Amino acid sequence: MLRVAVVGSGPSGVYTAQSLVQREPGALVDVLDRLPCPYGLVRYGVAPDHEKIKSLQNNLRTVLEHERVRFLGGVAVGPGGLATARLRELYDAVVYCVGAATDRHLGIPGEELPGSWSATEFVSWYSAHPDSAAGGFVLGARSAVVIGVGNVAVDVTRMLARGAAELSRTDIPQAALTALAASGVSDIHMVGRRGPSQARFTTKELRELGGLPDTEVTVDPAELALDPDCLDPAALPAAQRRNVETLRNWATLPPSGAARRIRLRFFLRPVELLADAGRVGAVRFERTAPDGHGGVRGTGQLEDIEAQLVLRSVGYRGVPLDGLPFDAELGVVPHRAGRVLREGMPAPGEYVAGWIKRGPTGVIGTNRPDAKETVTSLLEDAPMLVRHEASEDPLLALRAEGVKPVEWAGWEAIERAEAELGASLGRGGVVKLPGWEALREAVRASRA
Repeated sequence: MLRVAVVGSGPSGVYTAQSLVQREPGALVDVLDRLPCPYGLVRYGVAPDHEKIKSLQNNLRTVLEHERVRFLGGVAVGPGGLATARLRELYDAVVYCVGAATDRHLGIPGEELPGSWSATEFVSWYSAHPDSAAGGFVLGARSAVVIGVGNVAVDVTRMLARGAAELSRTDIPQAALTALAASGVSDIHMVGRRGPSQARFTTKELRELGGLPDTEVTVDPAELALDPDCLDPAALPAAQRRNVETLRNWATLPPSGAARRIRLRFFLRPVELLADAGRVGAVRFERTAPDGHGGVRGTGQLEDIEAQLVLRSVGYRGVPLDGLPFDAELGVVPHRAGRVLREGMPAPGEYVAGWIKRGPTGVIGTNRPDAKETVTSLLEDAPMLVRHEASEDPLLALRAEGVKPVEWAGWEAIERAEAELGASLGRGGVVKLPGWEALREAVRASRA
C-alpha cells in the first residue's frame, strides 16, 4: 500500500492523483487543498462565461470520486497550518501542486494608486474566490487600461465589456454581476509593449472579443505596420499568423457606433501611472520599436491614456512554501523530473508538479504529461518509500490533531447551496457563494 498526499486540487493535482491510481493499484491518494472547494483555477481562474472550459470540472470530479482518492479541503499546508515535515511523516510521499499564487508587478511609479489592481485580484472578485476582499473595481470608471496581451488580459477585457444579460446566465457571484451591470466603462484599452506577432493570447480567445454584443474592436494600422512580421505573416507559425490576420481584419473596419470600444494597442511600454484627485487617472506609456533581436527598445516618445481603472496582467509567479527549497529567480521549487532537490540531491518522498514545478506556462492540458513525469519518478522510488508496517490512516491522525477537513460530502453541500442560491435569485443555474463564511456555513449545515 502506497499512501500519497497531493497538495493542491487544481488540474495538476488531480491529474497527479489520476496517474497514481491508474498506474499503481495499491495507491491511496489524499488530495489536500487550503480551500473547501476543489478544482483550483478551473473554478477560480476560468472566466464565468467560458462554460465549456469550466465543464472540465466534470472530468476532475470523476477522479476525486475514485474509490482510492479522497478530497480533504480546508487543510492549509505551511505557516498556520499543517507543517510540511508533519505531512511527510503521515504519508509515504507528498506531491506539491500549489501553482503560482501571486502576480508580477510593473515596478513603475504610481502602481499602488487606488484604481490600480492586478488582473488576479479582478479575476478573484468575479470568480468569488473566498480570499477576495476587493470590490469597487468599476465604480466611477469610464475608461480602463489592461496592461498585457495574454489570455488572462483578454479574459478581463471581455468581462469588462460583457453585458448583464449574458453574465446572469453564468455562476458569477451576485455582487460582481450587479457591479458590472451598472458599470460605466465604455473604453477598454488592452496594451502590449511588443508587437502583434509576439502577443501571447490564443486566436480563439482573441476572436471572442469581436463577437461581443454592442462592442467594437479597433486596431491601429500604424502599430501593425511597426511589426515587420505583420507586413508578411506567411512565415509566422500558424498560431501567430492567425492572430495577425484577425488583427489586420479589425484594422480595416470602419467605426460602428457601438456603446463600448475595445482598443488593442501595441508597442507601448508603461512607465508611470498618473494620479487624478488621489487615484489613478491615466497611464503614461513610452512608444517602443523592434530592436532587431526579438525584443523592443524605447523611443522616448510618450503617450498618456486616460484610465480610472488599470489592471496589470503581466504574469504569475510562484511563492515559497515553508519547509521546501525555492528558486527565487525562477519562482519554482528546484527539482529533477519532479523530484524535489535539496542542496542538489533528490529529497526522498518529496515531489512537485504543475506551475510550482515548471513555472506559469502552458494550458490546462499541459498539466497532464507534467503530472505523469512526476508520478513516473515517484513510482520508481516507491520501493524505498513504502513503510513495511501497516500505516495509520492519516485522516485519523489529522483529526486527532484538531484538523477538520472538508470531505467530499462537504463540497457537495456547497454545490447544493450554490444551486439553491441561483434558484432563489432567479438566475437559472448555480451562483457561487461569496466569501469564507458562506462556504463554511454550507459545510456546517451538512454536518448538522
